[in-house]
Amino acid sequence: MGDVLIFVVTLGIWAYAFFDCASTPQESVRRLPKWAWLLIILLFDIPGSIGWFIVGRPKRNPGQRPGRTQFVAPDDNPDFLRKL
Repeated sequence: MGDVLIFVVTLGIWAYAFFDCASTPQESVRRLPKWAWLLIILLFDIPGSIGWFIVGRPKRNPGQRPGRTQFVAPDDNPDFLRKL
């Protein structure tokens, strides 16, 4: 049972790192080209994944979630004001 759990956790970390790297835009990747990070993650399961999370992954703004924009009030939003 313990071996299966270790395998599942390892597979989960590897898959998350691989798909996170694959979905990251090329210009945001740090240190190496994106294809090199994908190759490293594929060849060196856990060490490659940890390397991606520490060295290659783009830094996120701590107060902002990825993919979200900051709320702008309607009276400060130029697009909204143009529609009036």
